[in-house]
Amino acid sequence: MQVTIVAMLIGIASVTVAADQLRVMSAGAVEPGLVRRIEQFTRASGHTVQVEFGTGPQLTARLAAGQTGDVLIAPKAVMDQAVADRLVNVATRTTVGRVGVGIVVRSGAAAPDVSTADSLRTALLAADTVVYNRGSSGVYIERLLTQLGVANQIATKIVRVDNGDAVMQRLIAGKGNEFGFGAITEIRLFEPKGARLVAPLPDAVQNFTAYDAAVMASARAPEAAAEFVRFVTTAEARGVFAAVGVQAPE
Repeated sequence: MQVTIVAMLIGIASVTVAADQLRVMSAGAVEPGLVRRIEQFTRASGHTVQVEFGTGPQLTARLAAGQTGDVLIAPKAVMDQAVADRLVNVATRTTVGRVGVGIVVRSGAAAPDVSTADSLRTALLAADTVVYNRGSSGVYIERLLTQLGVANQIATKIVRVDNGDAVMQRLIAGKGNEFGFGAITEIRLFEPKGARLVAPLPDAVQNFTAYDAAVMASARAPEAAAEFVRFVTTAEARGVFAAVGVQAPE
């Protein structure tokens, strides 16, 4: 898009300021903070941003299918593969932040005791239904259930859904003694809609997923894309992300 500014001094002169539309592929776990930062970036730069969210596996599949864009924001493992496949400019790779896993119930439901790994195990055995996704947090939860020794015992209670939104919607519409797991950022996003963050996972079994941003090799506007990556990884940006549950990098 071209934006033309017409100035009248003695005569008439025109100055053209180029504004680009950036295409961003992003993990959904950073959505609440990223949406706010995109609004600020658009006001500050004049560039517009079109963002498509997805889970880690979905981002991997889109990249493998040849989907292009200007900026990729993805879990570390997905970004590592994108670097190996030369799909991003590794020199621009910067960490946005990290997100932990939380336990969620519907508003008004009894909250299980999940203060320790042992109490979490007891809560899982007592639950009617346990819900988690097929994204990065869900992959970890699947391993955790085995680690806690309950994977086989609760196999018939488990409901797997595609992404964090689907976890929240399933729990909000549910009944009985149900709880689930998800990225803390996604749980907080749904709290006004009927979800409730019980607590983060106990420290002994907590898992953080780090999210990195980088300019894609297919970028049509690499300079504007690099400007965007810098904008979402500044100290000011980290304050915006921290407010919605994305912690600063270690």
